[in-house]
Amino acid sequence: MFRTTVEKLLSQALEERQDLFLIEMTVGGDNSIKVIIDGDNGVTVDDCIYISRAVEHNLDREEQDFSLEVASAGAASPLTNKRQFVKNIGRTLEVKTSDNVINGNLLNATENEIVLQWKSREPKPVGKGKVTVEKQAEIAYENIVEAKVMIKF
Repeated sequence: MFRTTVEKLLSQALEERQDLFLIEMTVGGDNSIKVIIDGDNGVTVDDCIYISRAVEHNLDREEQDFSLEVASAGAASPLTNKRQFVKNIGRTLEVKTSDNVINGNLLNATENEIVLQWKSREPKPVGKGKVTVEKQAEIAYENIVEAKVMIKF
């Protein structure tokens, strides 16, 4: 019952703020609520405060004792939502599939798949030495085991 109420309040808050979306929500046995959000343009402290207040101010502490934590998805967190892929077009990702690991530039993210592009050193077709080859792959979301943004310093 408590979880359903929290989900409803969270859903209403996210409907009002279409630029934000839910990554994960958990409610522990001790009514500890943890909400992780992301946004099409990133997440600010004010965004977290907005979501926190939308949930907290509509729950009665006299009725239910709870704790609430609202956070943004971390920079090193795996991408789990299609909107996160769209948001990161143009950035370098490390994508693990069941077959291999690809580090490449995210060119596109559609409803069903992502498109990565990267450069690879391969043996020359004729003669000795290697040549740089540009490669591209379309990877369906269901084939992605884990995807992370590669942070460059």
